[in-house]
Amino acid sequence: MTAAIRPYVAVVRARFSVLLQYRAAAVAGFLTQCWWGGIKVMVLTAFFAASSSTPMTLPQAIDYVWLGQALFTMLPWSGDPDVARMVRTGDVAYERLRPLDTYAFWYSRAVARRTANPTLRAIPMLLTAGVLFRLIGWSAYALRAPSGVEAALLFAASIALVIGLSAAVSALMDTLTVATLSERGVTLLIGPLIIVFSGSLVPLPLFPDWSQPILRNQPFAGLMDTPFRIYSGHLAGRNALLALARQVVWIVALVMIGRALMARVMTRLQTQGG
Repeated sequence: MTAAIRPYVAVVRARFSVLLQYRAAAVAGFLTQCWWGGIKVMVLTAFFAASSSTPMTLPQAIDYVWLGQALFTMLPWSGDPDVARMVRTGDVAYERLRPLDTYAFWYSRAVARRTANPTLRAIPMLLTAGVLFRLIGWSAYALRAPSGVEAALLFAASIALVIGLSAAVSALMDTLTVATLSERGVTLLIGPLIIVFSGSLVPLPLFPDWSQPILRNQPFAGLMDTPFRIYSGHLAGRNALLALARQVVWIVALVMIGRALMARVMTRLQTQGG
């Protein structure tokens, strides 16, 4: 079993190391996320000040925003650019010649991408929102610590599941890119859905009450909404465990769908370019 997974572990390590080299892009992304995070915090502050009853507190919403800005690149809002390039040039045919399981190989690449990019941005973002803001007197708008030890442990478990879920969505998007011969349609269709229904745009608890059962059970909630609400204490106890279970269910479901689709696509592979 160890020998079987060793190639994929090597893929994750190699890809992770390569992606860590893009430090300039990470700095630019960090500054951008700080700017947008500040705008979101100001909008939410005004919203909560004008609302008499809200489904979450302002500090919980602020935690939600800063965690979202720190881990934004963990969202699978686009597929692997290398796969898109291979589809355009026809090099994707070579993927069938590797002595590896193609789906597991692409899934491993997605795991590396969804961990390396957030690592470069998350650390300075968390230090800025959680430490620097307090030092300069902006405690009301700062990121708080987890609501408790249980919340911290469940948050860590949920983030690990986020990586698995994000990689499953990414691998599915890559397979759809091969099937449609272009990444543009896939990104334009799935990207906005992920940004809205993950809670990246607006915290999901702030959506209308009638939509909550739908939002709670759809797969993209597990990408941001679940871990962030656990962190702030908005989800705790049995509800938090149920949310983690939904993440696991969607990971299994999307992996099965992705594998089935890849098997179908790769047996009828069409290439372009050359």
